[in-house]
Amino acid sequence: MPDQIAVKPIAGALGAEIEGADLSADLSNQAFDAIHRALLDHHVIFFRDQHSLTPEAHKAFGRRFGSLNVHPYVSGMDGHPEILEIIKEPDEQINFGGGWHSDMSYIEKPALGSILHAIEVPEYGGDTLFANQMAAYDALSDGMKAMLDGLTAIHSASREYSSRGQSAQARQSMDTQTTDEAPEYAHPVVRTHPETGRKGLYVNPAFTLRFKDMSKRESRPLLAFLFDHCRDERFTCRFRWSDGAVAFWDNRCVWHYALNDYQGQRRHMRRVTVNGDRPV
Repeated sequence: MPDQIAVKPIAGALGAEIEGADLSADLSNQAFDAIHRALLDHHVIFFRDQHSLTPEAHKAFGRRFGSLNVHPYVSGMDGHPEILEIIKEPDEQINFGGGWHSDMSYIEKPALGSILHAIEVPEYGGDTLFANQMAAYDALSDGMKAMLDGLTAIHSASREYSSRGQSAQARQSMDTQTTDEAPEYAHPVVRTHPETGRKGLYVNPAFTLRFKDMSKRESRPLLAFLFDHCRDERFTCRFRWSDGAVAFWDNRCVWHYALNDYQGQRRHMRRVTVNGDRPV
């Protein structure tokens, strides 16, 4: 492998640890290509012991994949608006990202991927779960695939970032803008990955409100089935964090869920989000 990079799968459905890569360094084109290939093959990749990854280096690594997102509702790190400081203090009860979702599906051109760096992790708990939405699509019957292929769903931040939404309440000290009238965008229920050509499901419980031209009541039974199906254990992997670890997941085909099982402990993460394109 280029630059002695090794790719080691951690589960059958998705996920691989990458060894031999220093993300704080200027990666060679060969090393970058190997990491990019691993992301496409395994959908979420992990790097341990990236203690030297400064905010500048974090952004530089993200920019190898595309332009960086500035979150529309949460203020970024001082001096680095592209970086979200995701902190849960010991006295806080609600965490940020504590439910199955795909980052930024509520904008016109949702995120390509998210790169999360662990600055401080609890002694136990705080793992992140990931779910492969290509595998979820593949497991459906031919009849269900045929029906879903023609459907479009409406995504919005209006529920999650309302004054009562979990993301808006997650951190008392986070500068979060609440909204009850966020814009709505229509995305295909079955999305074709722009780089691999594979099909995957593209709905999620946090931001998908209903099917286009249907009411929420009419949409609810099929969405409930899809949400339950998409998080089936056979499509998932689980990552236990350590200080300095990095996770990079492909939001075009992966859900994730930050577990909130470390009450009384502190967890500090930094996230860079790479802009994507319009789903097709």
